[in-house]
Amino acid sequence: MNKRELLDRCARDGEERVLLARVLDKLELSQNRGIPAHTPFLSPGEQASVQDLLNAWGHPRCVWTGGYEGAERQVCRFLPDWQEPEDALADPEGPLAALEALFPRDSSLSHRDILGGLMGLGLTREKLGDILMEDGRCQVVVLREALPILLSQWEGAGRWKLKVREIPVSELSPRPPEVKTIRDTVAAMRLDAVLASGFSTSRSKAAELVSAGRVSVNHRECAKPDRVVEAGDVLTCRGLGKCVVREVLGQSKKGRTMLVLERYI
Repeated sequence: MNKRELLDRCARDGEERVLLARVLDKLELSQNRGIPAHTPFLSPGEQASVQDLLNAWGHPRCVWTGGYEGAERQVCRFLPDWQEPEDALADPEGPLAALEALFPRDSSLSHRDILGGLMGLGLTREKLGDILMEDGRCQVVVLREALPILLSQWEGAGRWKLKVREIPVSELSPRPPEVKTIRDTVAAMRLDAVLASGFSTSRSKAAELVSAGRVSVNHRECAKPDRVVEAGDVLTCRGLGKCVVREVLGQSKKGRTMLVLERYI
């Protein structure tokens, strides 16, 4: 399968085709010239699209990383034959860098404030990874190529001044996610039914959200309320958040399916 045929098969629209074509260019650079290459930061949905592309290509040598285990935004690093994954991840001059910004504890700066300050410098979202917020500070994962402009020009967020410094990627300290465990039963493992349980809403409202294109399953938009959901599936809904189907426990005495969900709060 040549490059065009691969894009025809994997790309769902013009925007995704551009993304996947750029990924293939990076892959070919690594394979044909023996040069380590990487994608920009990708959202979970983009990661799913790229992984489908790589599976169709034939599972090339690569490693996903976002600076720490469980990162939401990640880059895909393509490895030439001479480079091992552990060596690539341990390379202190790799494509990822990290910053720490200090600000007054009473400033109430939010993730949105920090992101706005960063993008106000002219940086695109693909150069920025996760933003980890704490009281009085934040940590930001970035592409190393963006480091000079950030260290020289990133001085504030909102109306607050920041004290910014580079830190080793190994010093990133993400907080464990806060989740709420939900045990419920559903008549069937349909998307609308499971979504209603996960987000404490009615099945009819859940079906409306699905039909409106606001719901994704495993980071892929799904407009079918009757889609079958399985253990391990990640359900996201714009405006409501994310929940994960942790377990499907079988049938209750009343013939309903028992399940365990985790909703991220």
